[in-house]
Amino acid sequence: MEFNYSPEIIGIVLALIYVMAIASAVDALLQGRTAQGSIAWVVSLLAVPYISVPLYLVFGRNKFDGYIRERAQIEAQAEARLQIPRSELLDFQASDTSAAFYRSLHSLARLPTVRGNAVTLLIDGYATFDSIEAGLRSAKQYILFQFYILRDDALGQRLGAVLAERAQAGLRVYLLYDEVGSRSFGSSQLHRTLQKAGVQLAAFDTRQGWRNRFQINFRNHRKVVVVDGTSAWIGGHNVGIEYLGESKKRGPWRDTHVKVEGPAVIGAKLTFATDWLWARREQLDINWQVERYTPGNCSVLLFPSDPASEFDEAGLMFHQVITQARDRIWIASPYFVPDRGIIAALQLAALRGVDVRVMIPDTADGPVVGLANWSFTRELLPAGVAVYRYEPAFMHQKVLLMDRELAGVGTANFDNRSFRLNFEITALVHDEAFCDEVETMLLTDFSQSRLVTVDELARKPFWFPLATAAARLMSPVL
Repeated sequence: MEFNYSPEIIGIVLALIYVMAIASAVDALLQGRTAQGSIAWVVSLLAVPYISVPLYLVFGRNKFDGYIRERAQIEAQAEARLQIPRSELLDFQASDTSAAFYRSLHSLARLPTVRGNAVTLLIDGYATFDSIEAGLRSAKQYILFQFYILRDDALGQRLGAVLAERAQAGLRVYLLYDEVGSRSFGSSQLHRTLQKAGVQLAAFDTRQGWRNRFQINFRNHRKVVVVDGTSAWIGGHNVGIEYLGESKKRGPWRDTHVKVEGPAVIGAKLTFATDWLWARREQLDINWQVERYTPGNCSVLLFPSDPASEFDEAGLMFHQVITQARDRIWIASPYFVPDRGIIAALQLAALRGVDVRVMIPDTADGPVVGLANWSFTRELLPAGVAVYRYEPAFMHQKVLLMDRELAGVGTANFDNRSFRLNFEITALVHDEAFCDEVETMLLTDFSQSRLVTVDELARKPFWFPLATAAARLMSPVL
């Protein structure tokens, strides 16, 4: 079939493209989070609109507009059921977390730090999934099960068999996964098996509604398991054999999770409930009563963050922790591509005498991320920040340690995606004994890492600084 396009039609199409380019450029000026990012988008949109307009539709927006417009309605529906649990949670608010440091975190999280919890540190995949499986088998009422990546492999089938058995036993089992991260799960045999067993499944799809059809850049990166409202698991692991270190392609894997027991678990329930309401437009049919038992002495704040908030919650949380540190701030992250504010905060912390350490994997998850890491390392070393490159395995843990006061384990990385584009959750634990456990774990990791020196950077080939600088330009979308 032969198509003939008249000059008038071509002219109309070109005019529409330029109108879209101009409108996108105005949006970039109004919505851009950094001057550099806004300038880059405006120049590219006006210079090469045929390429830049589609890219801007996917990657250019920093806020999940569709979710923002519906958030008030979603939260109003959730609050109708959750108001009593949220107010009851205040009965457990920790008295030693009333300083300005915690008040700001509470405002961002919209939750208090609560006392009376037990927190178990789970190092690597076998410890994590053995604990999760035992928790699933012990469930009596309901299970909330959410992961960014969920694979139909040996690990997925192992946990799926337990979920199916619990659903068939009459428990309410809810499974939520990210549509992009778990793109093959929806058509898998495991999905069909779970559905047939009575498990309620939902994909978190950020493209709901015609205005959001291009919003694949926003991801629900949370990993949350809740059993009966008394136990929750949060951390870096997804459901796949690579997280056990059993993938021939990926090899050994280093990751960290935590199990939280006690009143703080309501924070995980609230986070899951809001995500479920967006994904399925329905409320969870579970018991919302806050359990009145205190199995431990840890004070815990479950800190959710998302791209629909007025503030960059994860980024501000990390910034607050860094600036509050008096003796040390240790950070482990597989994706260390921070913004200018985080780099400045780390530099200032080191200059004022704080022991600042950053640990990243020696083998990055992709060449561009790896080169960008080196760019930021070059900035940190002169200030006295110690940068370690973990060598035995791919390190995927997201862990921080501030003094002997606060430790964090969760899903958020130190990058623009976690700060501004992803739905994340971090368990912030205020407890000296738990901080000591995290210290022991990280010291072991540091002992298996290479400390980067200025001399090592100086020995890099002549093209290396240019390559790292070019990779850094991609940091807003890495």
